[in-house]
Amino acid sequence: MAELDRAAEEEGIPSRELMERAGRAVAEQARDMLGGLCAGKRVVVAAAKGNNGGDGLVAARYLAAWGAQVEVFLMARPEELSPDAALNYRRYREEGGQVRSGKPALLEEMLREADLAIDALFGFGFRGRAEGPFAEAIEIINRSGVPVLSVDLPSGVEASAGSVEGPAVEADRTVTLAWPKVGLYLYPAAEKVGELVVADIGIPIHLLHSLVKSEMYALEEKDAADLLPRRSPHAHKGMCGRVLVVAGSTGLTGAAALCARAAMRCGAGVVTLGIPSTLNPVMEVKLTEVMTLPLPDDGAGRLAESAAEVVLEALPSFDVLALGPGLGTSPGTVSAVRRLVAEAPSPLVLDADGLNGVAGKPSVLEERGGETVITPHPGELGRLLGRSAVEVQSDRLGSAREAARRFSCPVVLKGANTVIAEPGGRVFFHPLALPELATAGSGDVLTGCLASLLAQRLSTRDAALCAVMVHGKAAQLASSVVGGVGMVAGDVISHLPLALAGLGKRREGGSSR
Repeated sequence: MAELDRAAEEEGIPSRELMERAGRAVAEQARDMLGGLCAGKRVVVAAAKGNNGGDGLVAARYLAAWGAQVEVFLMARPEELSPDAALNYRRYREEGGQVRSGKPALLEEMLREADLAIDALFGFGFRGRAEGPFAEAIEIINRSGVPVLSVDLPSGVEASAGSVEGPAVEADRTVTLAWPKVGLYLYPAAEKVGELVVADIGIPIHLLHSLVKSEMYALEEKDAADLLPRRSPHAHKGMCGRVLVVAGSTGLTGAAALCARAAMRCGAGVVTLGIPSTLNPVMEVKLTEVMTLPLPDDGAGRLAESAAEVVLEALPSFDVLALGPGLGTSPGTVSAVRRLVAEAPSPLVLDADGLNGVAGKPSVLEERGGETVITPHPGELGRLLGRSAVEVQSDRLGSAREAARRFSCPVVLKGANTVIAEPGGRVFFHPLALPELATAGSGDVLTGCLASLLAQRLSTRDAALCAVMVHGKAAQLASSVVGGVGMVAGDVISHLPLALAGLGKRREGGSSR
């Protein structure tokens, strides 16, 4: 931020003007949280010595001018303030602003009658762990029960990696300044952010592009909309992609059906499900549009090792192989999976038990030559990398990047704010945390979507980005229609065409809503 401030100053925008704009943006968000009217409302601003505290002092001045009863709890001596923060401290005081300092217990007293707390303690430069009086102040804010607005990021959160090593403010809303900080999309920090608002404070876009060096991007609707396949008016089913899904075992046929149906609903022209032969009669009844390919099994509804040969013989008729949902990990199945990963010439989407099948021998995936996308949840990625799911979750960004480099393919790490990592180091985040997706089969639906889009001639990276967005949009639509609790993976499949239509309308210049 300091480098940006200097560059903006060279462009004729003084740093004090940027602080004024930032503080005004914070005040406007505070007013919104107060219901649009400030008169008679009590606001407490917790501020420290840096520019984040200065933003809080500017916000305090605006809110007081709009009629709020504002008190600032300042965790620094006035002479310790940064130059711009000191300027705004003086302005606030000259206009009659109330400032109190003391032990954190005083903050607790101030918050008892407050309608809103503004957290302006730590900002972009924070690293490590909040300790001493600051840790105590953060804990007081969290247990106060008062709605909290954080400035730039919740205090105690590290901006670049999303780590939280000690106490951190649990905000109801965070107004982040100039650009969205990566750490706000990463867990555990993302749990502290609440509603995220990005405030434009007038830094020229060319400065942001030149000085904010990052290989991390937020995935937006327009990104996916621009990538969506366009279907020719003269298209026939063969031109829209042929997907072979190899999935399912006794007790797990649902995963296979969901994946295959999702591939159809996401636009593939032809989808065939390769299924253990003893389960084929069930799937012939269960699936209408999806064809089936009975595969050799062990008599108990699990793929036999010889199934790999049948699949390899069939693959020239298909554009993509989706491998893994519900396969299980019997010895014959694992052998078949490893051979298919090693020898399948077609693009491959590897998920679920496909990943588990190679986890004991990751060199099979490392040495694969063909186009590949893997779609693990934290447990599956942990098994591939030799660590626990907890360790993966604690560093989702680093884990996804490591896997993408190691296996030379895009990695879609599922979960709230899904991470899509490329082998070259670039990472996309899908800023969607939808608890309704915490239901069996939602990952199988995503695999089907990804395979479908890959079969429609998108690159592995573009198919991954589009699939994550389409899947998320369909889930949001399903949630709004069906309701949250009780929504199932099949509801997401039913709304895939609507999601695609909305994104297509967005691409043509309309609204996706």
